[in-house]
Amino acid sequence: MSKAFTKESDSDEDEPVLPPLPAGGKNYITPAGYARLRDELLDLMDVERPKIVDVVHWAASNGDRSENGDYLYGKKRLREIDRRIRFLTQRLEIADITEPSVHYGKDQVFFGCTVAYEDDEGTERSITILGIDEADTLAGQVSWVSPVARALLKARVGDEVSLPTPDGVRVLSVLRVDYPEPGSKPDPS
Repeated sequence: MSKAFTKESDSDEDEPVLPPLPAGGKNYITPAGYARLRDELLDLMDVERPKIVDVVHWAASNGDRSENGDYLYGKKRLREIDRRIRFLTQRLEIADITEPSVHYGKDQVFFGCTVAYEDDEGTERSITILGIDEADTLAGQVSWVSPVARALLKARVGDEVSLPTPDGVRVLSVLRVDYPEPGSKPDPS
């Protein structure tokens, strides 16, 4: 047997690794995130695109298109809008809408929860685990496929999980897990 097919380990301790990415390429999204993307798509199709088409049509009727800024910018903007429409349409077609409030009152980390954790240096952080297309890191939201979310998923309050980082393995302790109440209005941010 060739050495290429044997496992060699130099250390007695196995390094913790993140759970593998889920197969099938699911695009989990909350109902509020889905609504925001759908509203953006409808706005682009019903408001923004027709407005730019009118500008391009007007600019084209003015004659020489090679030096017509309204025409050139309008065509460029139309391409951008069409690209975004195609992207949003594809993302919404494969979206798997998941309601996080079904886990209300539970202490286990699943999609849609806000989880507070403490790292091994004593720093407490709070993040909300959302879909790829709706997460905003500036608002304390992370994608469910991010390393920290993947490390925390399925952990319970009081559990410690390992998070491999470029600087070494960090230990995170789960402090709190919160889900939106069933029937509550989503945060508009």
